[in-house]
Amino acid sequence: MNMHSPDVAQRAALYLRVSTTRQAEHDVSIPDQRKQGEAYCASRGYRLIETFVEAGASATNDRRPEFQRMIEAGTSKPAPFDVVVVHSFSRFFRDHFELEFYVRKLAKNGVKLVSITQEMGDDPMHVMMRQIMALFDEYQSKENAKHVLRAMNENARQGFWNGALPPIGYRIIAAEQRGSKTKKKLEIDPLHADTVRLIYRLFLEGDGNSGPLGVKAITCHLNERRIFTRDGGRWGLAQIHSILTRTTYIGEHRFNTRSHKNREKKPESEVAVMAVPPLIDRETFDAVQAKLKSRNPMLVPARVTSGPTLLTGICFCAKCEGAMTLRTGKGSAGGMYRYYTCSTKARQGKTGCEGRSIPMDKLDDLIASHLEERLLQPERLETILFSLLDRRQERAERRREHLAELNRRITETDQRLNRLYDAIESGVAALDDSALKERIAGLKALRDQATADAERIQATLDSAGNQAITPDMIETFSSAARAGLRLEGGGYRRDHLRAFAQRVEVADTEVRITGSKSELLRTLVAASSVKSAAFGVRSSVLKWRARHDSNV
Repeated sequence: MNMHSPDVAQRAALYLRVSTTRQAEHDVSIPDQRKQGEAYCASRGYRLIETFVEAGASATNDRRPEFQRMIEAGTSKPAPFDVVVVHSFSRFFRDHFELEFYVRKLAKNGVKLVSITQEMGDDPMHVMMRQIMALFDEYQSKENAKHVLRAMNENARQGFWNGALPPIGYRIIAAEQRGSKTKKKLEIDPLHADTVRLIYRLFLEGDGNSGPLGVKAITCHLNERRIFTRDGGRWGLAQIHSILTRTTYIGEHRFNTRSHKNREKKPESEVAVMAVPPLIDRETFDAVQAKLKSRNPMLVPARVTSGPTLLTGICFCAKCEGAMTLRTGKGSAGGMYRYYTCSTKARQGKTGCEGRSIPMDKLDDLIASHLEERLLQPERLETILFSLLDRRQERAERRREHLAELNRRITETDQRLNRLYDAIESGVAALDDSALKERIAGLKALRDQATADAERIQATLDSAGNQAITPDMIETFSSAARAGLRLEGGGYRRDHLRAFAQRVEVADTEVRITGSKSELLRTLVAASSVKSAAFGVRSSVLKWRARHDSNV
């Protein structure tokens, strides 16, 4: 502990803080704190050594540069000051434990913390009072945070944006004025919306030259073609995955999903859903989520996607929803037999599930025969795909309208640039004018982005994925699909089957097969654009089993 004679003035440091950047910018609190602090030091005979000013930092944690600089100085040996003066203990810390921690840390080096408005001694009573006051400050801080968060949640539920940078593909616009506050909403940003749509299209359909692309392949595809991020940077895997999983793009922006302190996921009851204009239709989004899930090695073991058994990973017990797994045994004649059985029943016996077992050959043939005889018939395919083909045509029409809008924007931007060039040539504007240079660069960037978007849309419209689906194409596809389902020697093309069926449920009296209409259409288009009949496997959860007539 530092000792001072009565004639030697104690050295003091002022610590000043305001809670928000807005307060700091408008000098609401700091000048007043400084004035009171200097007057307090003069009245106590303290010699003011240094002033630490924290502009716009919360006192709920110690991640404050000036606070840390003050603590570092106050705990160094010898300390440059003997007293730290604050306006109130809440300026120093609102967490009572952290407050006491730093009070003790400074005290061990002979430095005392004093408050202008909450004067206290060092006896046990005053220590207890300081702790109680810190508890009240902490409580008030947490209550204020709860009220602010509650207001922001309600703001989001009403469809208003709470701030920060919006997801790529959207921009912030002023929606309405409420008193002095301008309420804001999100609208689709035409400059970047097509980049988002392109990412979804590449993931589900590919670029027209290959099959569907994975997250890494999409990242490479965009970077190689110089399709940059919103800020002109290169794409990363995390950004692509975030776009593919963000519900904002189907019109449901989720706010307050994680804790600000530890980033832990919050329960669904605390999440606010904000309505925004959708960029992607729900059917496409759901197909992407199912495909991502089917590729997740944490959820789907590698043997499920690469093993030899026909129905591994897609066959389930109708009673308990458990997977149907392959079991083997020896027959009475000494031969081996193979069958699918409920995994719950296999592990726990009939107490776990009474689900049945079924010979593998019988179930495999049942599924393949049903697909051949019912699904892969031209009339049935046309009926199933009718509504999808209508929506597909609507999407193509929207793309044509957007292409026309982009072409108008390109023409208008060129005209504006030409007017600026004419002004320079006639001497009305100076070429070395920095504002003029920025204007020209901005218009060029706008034109180049619109040109790139227009080229991508045109390429999409010209691709095989947007060609008309004719009865002849369906007939050819139907015949090739049925012929390619079975292998010579009685086997099956496992990957081929999974292009048409993504889930098989085994019950006592029936077997239910479900699949994706979108996947079926993509497979048809892919097959129609290549000579080979080798179709890719893409899982989804949308059902082509629209009525009970597709039950086996």
